[in-house]
Amino acid sequence: MEVGMIGLGRMGSNMAIRLVRGGHKVVGWNRSREPVDHLMKEGGTASLSVEDLVKKLKAPRVVWIMLPAGALIDEMIDKLTPLLQAGDLVIDGGNSNFKDSVRRGKKLQDKKLLFADAGVSGGIWGLKIGYCQMIGGSKEAFAMAEPLFKTLAPKDGYMHMGPIGSGHFSKMVHNGIEYGLMQAYAEGFEILKSSPFAYDLAGVAKLWNQGSVVRSWLLELAQSAFERDPGLESIRGYVEDSGEGRWTVQQAIEQSTAAPVIALSLFTRFLSRQDDSFGAKVLAALRNEFGGHAMKSK
Repeated sequence: MEVGMIGLGRMGSNMAIRLVRGGHKVVGWNRSREPVDHLMKEGGTASLSVEDLVKKLKAPRVVWIMLPAGALIDEMIDKLTPLLQAGDLVIDGGNSNFKDSVRRGKKLQDKKLLFADAGVSGGIWGLKIGYCQMIGGSKEAFAMAEPLFKTLAPKDGYMHMGPIGSGHFSKMVHNGIEYGLMQAYAEGFEILKSSPFAYDLAGVAKLWNQGSVVRSWLLELAQSAFERDPGLESIRGYVEDSGEGRWTVQQAIEQSTAAPVIALSLFTRFLSRQDDSFGAKVLAALRNEFGGHAMKSK
């Protein structure tokens, strides 16, 4: 089938290429030209503008947006809306907040346009092994784009989650869980590294993936990282967060749902960005004040 792909960054570009290789006609547009040229080499179709992209698609059209969450999505939807016809479908496959997706869906429904929010997981490996997709939207919207979801996914790798917003909500929770899993692995390997035993961390990661309870793809990635740099000497322990971990914790608070592991994993990422935490200085000062405990000076 045909699809217009707007936003050919790391995820969008590889998704577009996987769709082309799967036999779909992909019309691509990106603010910079290089990713569009790359898509053309793979057999995709270039567009000079968003208007040109829409013109090159047959109705009913499917336009898939892969842009950073926030205002850029709203701006693109506002640009697309007058160019589309009733029955056309807009898919947001980025990491948008589910509340924004609900709002955008209502706005497009009022214009008789279909909308789907697709939570997509797979990262840079998706081109080769496929993308797990959590799709929110009407049954009509899901059915219309299902050939695309099937091509992008590995076996059993996509699912209609429910109404608009449910796709991005489930992806938000997915990423929150990811934060907790990564933190647990990080703490475990730090304990191993600090132990009195000289562990081969790459070997341990490989071993644990052979039938153990904690085996996972993340552990495979840990093994790969340790094989390249056993002590991770080339990496600074500064960890960003994409926003979805924050949204997960905020939603848990709104629902009065306990999520201590995810919350602490998020706060640990904040802590990683401080070379010398002021809070830690306060703790050291208080221990000295009430107990005369030694402090380390700079």
